[in-house]
Amino acid sequence: MLAGFGYQALISLFSHLVFIIITWWALQSVNYEKIIRPNHVIQARILLIFITIVIGSTVSNFFLDYLLWSQQLPSLFLND
Repeated sequence: MLAGFGYQALISLFSHLVFIIITWWALQSVNYEKIIRPNHVIQARILLIFITIVIGSTVSNFFLDYLLWSQQLPSLFLND
């Protein structure tokens, strides 16, 4: 039982990291330099990091929820 929690934690960590990296890569295509104020590059970069974490974590949570629900679906059809 405890090993299952370890695997779930490992999958969750890996999933969050992968989706945050994919989100960072995707957001690099946005030309946000036109909307930031001059001399506020550091604040814009920090905002981009926060946006990356929020989007990546949200997509990862959706993926992990979908995975959990698909694993629970067979129990709907099992007769006890």
